Amino acid sequence: MAFYNHSDVQEPAYHSNTDFSAAEHSAPAAFQGSENYSNNYSHQFAELQTQLDKLELELNEGDITEKGYNKRRDLLLQAYGHVESSSASIQSSEVDVPTHYESSLPSIAPADTSYLSKPLSTEADFIFADPENREIAEYMYSSEEAATSAYSLSSPYRNGNGTTTVPPPPSSAYEPAKELQMPLEPREVSDTNFDPHNGNIPMTKFDNLAAILRHRGRSIPKLNAILTLDAKGKETSVITWDKLASRAEKVAQVIRDKSGLYRGDRVALLYKDDEAIDFVVALLGCFLAGVVAVPINTMANFKDLNYILNYTQAHLALSTDANLKSFHREFTSQGQSWPRGVEWWKTNEFGSYHPPSKKSEPPALQVPDLAYIEYSRAPTGELHGVVMSHKTVMHQMSCLSAILSSKEKQKRKSTSDGLVTRDGGQIRAPAAKYQTVISYLDPRQSIGMILGVLMTVYSGNTIVCIPQSTLAVPGLYANIISRFKPSIMLADYPGLKQVAYNYQSFPLATRNFSKKHPVDFSTIKWCLIDCLTVDTAFHEILADRWLRPLGNKISRDVVAPMLTLSEFGGMVISMRDWLGGQEALGCRLPDSAADDEGTGQSDLTELLLDKKALSTNNVRILSISLPRSGFLDESTKNTIRVGAFGFPLPDATLAVVDPETATLVPELIVGEIWVDSPCLGGGFWGLGGETETIFHARCWGQDGTLEMEFLRTGLLGFIHAGKVYILGLYEDRLRQRREKEEQNNPSIMGSDIVYTNRQYRYHYTSHLVQTIMQKIPRVFDSSAFDIFVNNEHLPVVLLESSIAITDTNSPNGPILPDAEALEDMASTCMSKLREVHSIRVYCILITAPNTLPRTIRNGRSVIGTMLCRKEFEIGSLPCVYVKFGVDRAVMNSVKDSRVEDDGGVWSVAASHFRDEMLIHEDKQYSGIDERNVVYDDRTGTELSKFSSIIDILQLRVVCQPEELAYCTIDAKSRENKGISWKKFDARIATVASMLTIKARLRAGDTVILIYTHGEDFVHAIFACLYLGIIAIPLSPLDSNRLNEDVPALLNLIQDYKAKAILVNTETDHAMKNKLIAQHLKQSAQVAKVTIPPSYNTTKTGKVSGGSKDLKLTMKSEWVKHGNVALVWVYWTSDHRRISVKLGHDTILEMCKVQKETCQMTSSKPVVGCVRSSSGIGFLHTCFMGTYVGASTYLISPVDFAANPPLFFLSLTRYKVKDTYATPQMLEHGMSVPPLKGSNMHETRNLMIAFDDRPKADMFGKLRLHFASCGLDGTAINSIYSHVLNPMISTRSYMCIEPVELVLDLSELRRGFVSTTLPDKSPFALLVQDSGMVPVSTHIAVVHPETRRLCHLSEYGEIWVASSASVLGFYGSKDLFDAARFTAKTIDGDPSMEYVRTGDLGFLRTVTRPVGPGGAMVEIQVLFVLGAIGDTFEIGGLHHFPIDIENTVERSHRSILPGGSAVFQAGGLVVLVVEVNRRQFLASLVPVIVNAILNEHQIVIDVVAFVSRGDFPRSRLNEKQRGKILTAWVTRKLKTVGQFMVTVSDKKV
Repeated sequence: MAFYNHSDVQEPAYHSNTDFSAAEHSAPAAFQGSENYSNNYSHQFAELQTQLDKLELELNEGDITEKGYNKRRDLLLQAYGHVESSSASIQSSEVDVPTHYESSLPSIAPADTSYLSKPLSTEADFIFADPENREIAEYMYSSEEAATSAYSLSSPYRNGNGTTTVPPPPSSAYEPAKELQMPLEPREVSDTNFDPHNGNIPMTKFDNLAAILRHRGRSIPKLNAILTLDAKGKETSVITWDKLASRAEKVAQVIRDKSGLYRGDRVALLYKDDEAIDFVVALLGCFLAGVVAVPINTMANFKDLNYILNYTQAHLALSTDANLKSFHREFTSQGQSWPRGVEWWKTNEFGSYHPPSKKSEPPALQVPDLAYIEYSRAPTGELHGVVMSHKTVMHQMSCLSAILSSKEKQKRKSTSDGLVTRDGGQIRAPAAKYQTVISYLDPRQSIGMILGVLMTVYSGNTIVCIPQSTLAVPGLYANIISRFKPSIMLADYPGLKQVAYNYQSFPLATRNFSKKHPVDFSTIKWCLIDCLTVDTAFHEILADRWLRPLGNKISRDVVAPMLTLSEFGGMVISMRDWLGGQEALGCRLPDSAADDEGTGQSDLTELLLDKKALSTNNVRILSISLPRSGFLDESTKNTIRVGAFGFPLPDATLAVVDPETATLVPELIVGEIWVDSPCLGGGFWGLGGETETIFHARCWGQDGTLEMEFLRTGLLGFIHAGKVYILGLYEDRLRQRREKEEQNNPSIMGSDIVYTNRQYRYHYTSHLVQTIMQKIPRVFDSSAFDIFVNNEHLPVVLLESSIAITDTNSPNGPILPDAEALEDMASTCMSKLREVHSIRVYCILITAPNTLPRTIRNGRSVIGTMLCRKEFEIGSLPCVYVKFGVDRAVMNSVKDSRVEDDGGVWSVAASHFRDEMLIHEDKQYSGIDERNVVYDDRTGTELSKFSSIIDILQLRVVCQPEELAYCTIDAKSRENKGISWKKFDARIATVASMLTIKARLRAGDTVILIYTHGEDFVHAIFACLYLGIIAIPLSPLDSNRLNEDVPALLNLIQDYKAKAILVNTETDHAMKNKLIAQHLKQSAQVAKVTIPPSYNTTKTGKVSGGSKDLKLTMKSEWVKHGNVALVWVYWTSDHRRISVKLGHDTILEMCKVQKETCQMTSSKPVVGCVRSSSGIGFLHTCFMGTYVGASTYLISPVDFAANPPLFFLSLTRYKVKDTYATPQMLEHGMSVPPLKGSNMHETRNLMIAFDDRPKADMFGKLRLHFASCGLDGTAINSIYSHVLNPMISTRSYMCIEPVELVLDLSELRRGFVSTTLPDKSPFALLVQDSGMVPVSTHIAVVHPETRRLCHLSEYGEIWVASSASVLGFYGSKDLFDAARFTAKTIDGDPSMEYVRTGDLGFLRTVTRPVGPGGAMVEIQVLFVLGAIGDTFEIGGLHHFPIDIENTVERSHRSILPGGSAVFQAGGLVVLVVEVNRRQFLASLVPVIVNAILNEHQIVIDVVAFVSRGDFPRSRLNEKQRGKILTAWVTRKLKTVGQFMVTVSDKKV
C-alpha cells in the first residue's frame, strides 16, 4: 500500500522540476533529519514490518481477537521504539519521519506500507505538548484546504507529474479563501441493471413498479416476497410473489370497477406498522389501478388525519377490518366524528384476483405521473406531503440497485467477460444470488418503504419485517439473522446500539440463544444504517465487537451509513459504494495508489477536526484514518471526530452553500448541503411557494447565479475528497456570540481562521448531546437549541432524567423530585459543556423521561429539537426544574456607563450628560390662563366674590328656591322624589341642628362621615361646613375586607381624634351587624381606641325653616386661607392612607377650574356616581351643582354595579353635557352591550380620571363600544387627577383624538424622550397624552434632584402651581411633606410656588387642525409616565414597573391579567406572578425571563408564583405592591413555586 496522497492539503508552491534537496532545505527544521538516523531506521523498519505483517495475518484468519491484536501490536511498537537510542524514538518522531524517510531512502521503502496509516501513538497530545511541535502542527493544518494527518505517517503530497513536494511555508497558511467550491458533478456509471433473477432482462425494460410486480408474479411465483415476524421472532404471515401480485391486482380491480375514481386520484392507505403485507398489497394495488397512494401513519392524531384526507382530496381510504374497528373506538372515546366524504374499504377481505381465463392478459396499465404522496413532519413540526412520481421511483431503484450490487460486481469484474450460454449467446450480466433483506424500520414511509418495499419489488428480494421490540430481547435479533441468512440488514443506530451493547454485556445470551440455529453473520454483505450523522465511535463496536465475533469476516466493509432525506421522501443521497467514477466529481481526490486493492476510496473515512475551528464553520483536519487502519483516538477535548457517508448518489449534483446568503462556500467550509438528482421528489403537495423555495433553489457562484436548481436539504456539512460529511440539521445548529475578550484578541479566537463570522461560534446539537450522555450520569435523553432573545442567540439545554419524576397520586405518598440532585445535575451539565465545547449555556430545564416532544423517524420516537423549541417558547414543556446561567451567556445586557452605581438617571453625571446633549432645547413649562373673575350664567352674579360654597348655596336658595336641586335615580332607572333648593337648605339645617344639639359638636371638631351614595351624605357635608366642623368622608365598611377597613377606621379615629361618626340608615344597620360590630369592638380593645358615638342623620326631627331661620352663619375665621374645612382621605392600592386638607377657598377654586375649563352651565345637570368621598367624584356629587346652579342626579355605585347601563341611560335621558367616570367603572360598563336606542350625542365631555399613565387602549375600546350610542370620539377625554389636585390636566374640549407617541424604551431608561416608529422598534412604548392644563393652572417639568427645569426631549417630575391644589397633608408633621407644597425652581420664576406631584412626565407641543377653517394650531399637552416611587434602577437605568408587568402578562396565557408585580428587595429584582396552574411552573420561568430580557434588557433575579386568589389585590382589583413586597420579604406570601434566575436560594 503506497503513501496516501490526501486531497485536503493546499496545492504545493513548488514547480515540478524542483529537486527534493531544495524542497528539503525550504522545509521547517522539524522536517530535517540525519543520514545516520535514516540508516538505523531502515533496519528497524524491515523487522517491525515483518512482525506486523504476521500479526495482521493472524487477525485476518481469526486466530486472535481484535483486542489481542491491539495489545500485541502496542507491545511491538513499544519495544522497537525503545531500541533507538541515538535519536528520538519512533513515537516521538512521527511528525518528521515520513518526509525524511522517503527523501533519503526511497530505494528501500517497502511496497506495502499500510501500517503507516495506523497511528503509532494512541494519544494526539504529544504534537501539541511541545511549543515547537505545536508550531509545526499549526503550520501543517491551518490551511483552508486542511492538511496532512498528524496521526498517521502519511506521505508528502505530489504535484501534477508526481514529483514529491512539501507543504507551503507558513506565510501562505493564512491567506483568505478566494475560490468557491463548485458543485460535485454526477458520476458516469455505465453498467446497466439487470434482473437479479434473470441476467438477460435489463431493468430498463420496465417503466414502473406495477409492471415489475406482474413480472415477479410470473417469473418467480413461489418465492417468498414478504415475511413478518412477531415480537418473539416467530413467523406470523408470509406471502409469495404470485400471491402478492394476485392480491394487488384484486385491489386494483375493485378500485377501477367500484370506486368511481379517475386516473391520478388520491387514495389513502391506513395500516399499522405490523400490517406490512396488507400495506404492500394496497400500495401496489394503487400502482396497478393508476391512482396515487397516500400512506398515512399519523392515525392516532385525528387532526392530522383529517388534514391529510381533506388536503389531498382523498375520497377513498384503504385499511383492514381490525384497523377500522380500532379507529371507531378511538374516535368515539375522543368525541370525534368520523371523517366525512371518505369511503372506507377493508382490503383484507378482497381476496385474490382471478382472470376471466387462463390465457387472458391482465388489464392494461394506465399509470399516472405520480406514484404516491408521502407525508412527514419538518423539524419545526409542520406536516407536508412530498410527491413521488413513478419515474422518480424507478430512478431511485436503479441507483440503489447499482450501489448494492457494486461490491459483488467489483469482485467478479475480472472473470465475467467472455462467458457464453449453452446456445452460444453472450451473457450480458451474471444473475445475482438470491438476496434476503431484514428490516425493523417502518415499511410505510421513508427509507423503510424505499428499501424495504419498493426495492423488494424491483430486485425480487425477500423482505423479512420484524418489530422493533425484538431488539430488546438479548440474542433474538442475532437468531433471526442466523435463521434467515440475510445479505442486507436495514437498520438505524438506536436499534443497532441496543443489540450491540446487549451483546457486550451478555455475550452468551446471544451465542447460546438457540442450539438449532448457531449464530452466523457470514451472509451479511450490507448493514445499511439510516441516519443523519455518522457515529464513528460506534462503528468500531459494531464491526469489530459484534459483526466480526459473530461470523462476519468483512465487517468493516459491511457497515454502510446512509444519508437519507426523511423530510423529503426518505431517499438516500450519499452512502459508500464500489461504483467508481469519482474522477468525474470535479474535486480533489486522494491518490489512487492509496490502497493496493483499489478499494480505499470506498472505505468509510474518518476525520479528526479541530473543534475550535469547526465552531467558526472552518474545517481544519488534524488527522485522517480509514476504519481498517484503526479508528482515530479522540482523547483530546479540542478535537472532534467526524465520519464520512461516502460519495454522493451516482446521478446527483451536490453543492455546499451558505444557508444565509445562498452562495457557494470555499473548500472545507461548513455549509448547507444542496442536491439535485432525478431520484428526489418533485415537491410539496399543494404548496407551490414552498416547493419553489425548497425544491428549486438557486445559488450564487463565482460568476453569478448557477444555471441549475437544487433541493435544500437543511443539512449542514462539508465535502472532503469527494465524500460527504454531515454535522447536523440547520435547525440543530446553535450559535452564540463570542466573549468580548475573544472577539478583541485574534490570538484567542484563532487568527488563522480564514472564513468565518468573528462574532459567533457554532455548535451542533448532536455533539452536545453526545457529551451530555457521556459525562452526566442519570440522564435519559437530552436536546439543545438556541433562542434569539435580546438580539443574541442563547443556548438552551433540555434534560430528561428519572430524578425529575413526579407522582402526586402515589399510594405511598407523593413522589417529588430531589431539588439538590437536580441542581447538581444542571450545574454539572453547564460546567461540562463549558469545558468541552466552550459553550455558555443560558438555561437548562429538566423533565421526566419520555416527556419531551417527539417525532417519529423510522417508526421510532425521537426528540424533536424544533418541537422542543416551540414548546419552550410557549411555556408548555413539562419541566420540573430550571437553572439559568445568565452571567456568562447574556452578553448585551444594557448598562449606562456614564452614571454612578447608586445615582441612576438623576445622578450628577447622567444629568450633566443630558444637559450637554439638550443644551439647545427649550425648557418644559406651560402657560397659565388666569380666571380671576367668574360669573354665574343664571344670575350674572360674580361667583369669585363669594368666600365659601355655603354663600353660593344661599344664592341658589334665594334665586332658585323651587328649582330641582337633587334627585336620586334608583336601580330601575326611576326618579325618586327630588328636592328643591329650598328644601335642600332646610334639610341641611335640620342635620346641623341635630349635630349641635344632640351630638354637641362644635367648630373645629373632627367627624367621620360614613354614608352610602345619596342625598343624606350631601346634607351632612353642608351641615359640617355650616358649623365649621371638619368632615372626613369615608366609604362604607366592606364586610369582605374588614381586616383592612376596620384598622384603617380605628387609625383615623385615633390620629384625628374624631368626636363622632355620622351615618345614614343603611350604614347604621351595617355597622350594627353582628359581624362588623364584633370586629370593631375586638379590634378597638386590642388597639386601645375608643370608638366615638355614631349619629344617624337620616332620623332627624322635623325643624321648620332653613339655615337663616336657625341663624346658621359662618364665622369669618373659618373661611380664611389655611383654615381646614374638609379632609379628603385617599387609599392607595395597598390601603395606605393619604389625607389632604381643603379650605373653603380651595373648594371654590376647584369648582371654578371645573366650571371654566369644562364650560359648565346651569342648563345642563350634573351626575354623581362613584368615588364620592374624595376627588372629582366628591366635587360633582356635592358641590358642582351648587356652584353652577344646576340639578344634580345621584346614582348609587351599588346600583351601577348591578345594572351598568343605568349610568349611560341617565346621561342620555337628562342630556348631561359634562360628567366623570373611572377606568374601572367604564370597563365594567363595557362588559354588557349598550342599550339599543340610547343616544349620547348630548354628552360632550366624558372625563376619565387617571392618577397615572392613561391606558392606551381605553380610548379605542370606548369609542368602538359606544359608537352605536352616538358618543363622539372627541367626547371621551382623560384627565390627570392627583391626590393633591383633582384636575392637573384635561383633554376636555380639545376636540381632537388622543395624541399618541411611540417612545424608544432604551432612551427612556436613560432619561430621554425619543420617539420612534413601531416598525423600527417592536417593543417601543405607546403613550397617550393627559391633555392640556386647565384654567388657573401652571405646570413645570423639573429635575427632582437639582430642581432645574427639564429640557425638551427629557422627562422629569411634574410640578403644578394652582390655587385648586389642596392645602397640604392633614395631620402630617413631616418636613418633606410640607416642602412639597412650597417648591420653587432654581432657574424659573422665583415667585412661583409649586406642588410636587411625585409623578414623572413631560410636555410636548403638537400641531393639530383645530383652528378656524382647519388651520393648524400648536397645542401643548402633558404626558404622564408614572410615579417616581414605583420606579427602580438597574445598572444606572430607569425602569417603570408597569411596563415590565405588561410584558409579563402578555407573555403567557396562564398569567392572569394584572397578576404580576415587580419590585426590588435587598438588591434583587423580584417578580411575583399569579397563575392559573400549579404544574410545571419551571417551564414558565424562561418565557417570562426571555420576554423581559427581550423588551427591557434586564434579567429578573427571582420569579415567584402564587395561585389564583393568593395575589394581594384591592377592592378595585388593583395589585397591592406594598403588601406583595412585605409578604415576600417576610416569607408570608403563599407561593406555589419560586425560582432563582441569577442567585441561589441560599442567598435569597
